[in-house]
Amino acid sequence: MASLNVAKQHLRNVMKQKLKNIPQHSIASQSSTVYSTLKSLSAYANAKRVSVFLSMPTGEIQTDAIVRDALSAGKEVFIPYLHENMVEAPGLPARVMDMVHLRDLADYESLKPDKWGIPSIDPDTVAERQRVFGGPDAQHSDSTLLDLILMPGVAFDTDPDSGAIRRLGHGKGFYDYFLFRHGLKAGSLGQQESPVLLLGLALSEQFLSPSEGAVPVGPLDQPLDGLVLGNGEIKGPLAPANKTD
Repeated sequence: MASLNVAKQHLRNVMKQKLKNIPQHSIASQSSTVYSTLKSLSAYANAKRVSVFLSMPTGEIQTDAIVRDALSAGKEVFIPYLHENMVEAPGLPARVMDMVHLRDLADYESLKPDKWGIPSIDPDTVAERQRVFGGPDAQHSDSTLLDLILMPGVAFDTDPDSGAIRRLGHGKGFYDYFLFRHGLKAGSLGQQESPVLLLGLALSEQFLSPSEGAVPVGPLDQPLDGLVLGNGEIKGPLAPANKTD
């Protein structure tokens, strides 16, 4: 496990240097391409409850257009919310991620940037909102599951043996633990497996070629169902055969 963590951190360091050199005009162009490509996928068109990450100002796909489109299309849009873990036990993370509902476009536009420049939910409003793992104060959260999660990452590649999309995150484990809990909740609601689809959104520079090495993964790293790249390519099972056009 120690060697796996070292390999992951090394790749994060390499990617950090790589991503900081990508011009903003390239990020804007690639983000527009990802948006257009995503709209062609039936997985997105058919999803009713969608989680969308809100972007850092630099170094990753910008999702503003996606959030606006999903809201205008009448989808229920959820965004990440980080908070202290209310369950204290050995081995559990101190901070965890929930997905919290955006009411409408005005609600989205009212979000304030956090210290990383990411638009964020006001903690004072969380108790009034529907969310995936909401407590008794949450609005209609008991049966809430997601159809589609649009995920960020640091680096991605394709497993040469299985064809699975492998993802390297930022190292906090927020998505890993969220997906574990989402699966447990799906099971508690009578579903054998979580129905949620996992789709990564990435700059072309974040997809590793075989010559650049491989994304190191462990037993807790869940493969993605697909990956949309800034050059318009779709990797994984949700590839062009599943387009709506």
